[in-house]
Amino acid sequence: MKKPNRDLLVLVNGGNKSEGFENELEQLNKMLVNAESVDCLSIAHEVFDINRYKIYRKPSRVSAFMVKELKPFIFILNKN
Repeated sequence: MKKPNRDLLVLVNGGNKSEGFENELEQLNKMLVNAESVDCLSIAHEVFDINRYKIYRKPSRVSAFMVKELKPFIFILNKN
């Protein structure tokens, strides 16, 4: 498995790291990789295009905006 290129702060009660702890970190990394995919992010976000006065909510349209550079006055907002 490829080592992730991220800074992750995990607080543990106690000073010893065991094999179970390393397993938990691997599973946490797998969950974050899935949650940070473009598909999941496009479901949780919407795009406001002020230039055309439109709101895009379909994940296919939102993911199209996420992979390219945004023009001025196009905003990606979280639905929460």
